[in-house]
Amino acid sequence: MNEKVYITIFLCGLVTWLIRVVPVIIVKKFRLPAWLLHFLIFVPVAILAAIFMESLLVYHQGGWPGFNLQNVLASVPSLISAVISKNLLIIVLVGIVSMAIIRAFGLA
Repeated sequence: MNEKVYITIFLCGLVTWLIRVVPVIIVKKFRLPAWLLHFLIFVPVAILAAIFMESLLVYHQGGWPGFNLQNVLASVPSLISAVISKNLLIIVLVGIVSMAIIRAFGLA
């Protein structure tokens, strides 16, 4: 490969690493107010909810979004296991098994 490709890959990796590490280093040096910490608790939940909803929808140019039927069907047992178990490992495993069954039998 060309030397420029290696330099580009290295710089992309460095930038990705820096934007993940530098905020942690900066935040460790300061004491954040309680209200900000309370607000930041909800950030992972909001991000996961956005990713979840995005995986259920299919973009149609110029129209309303549709549903990805496979993902919707696999999410039903996952949501039920989430309510019952409240264990992330179980939720993920149920989702994987549900999607495998849906794809194996061509249910959607």
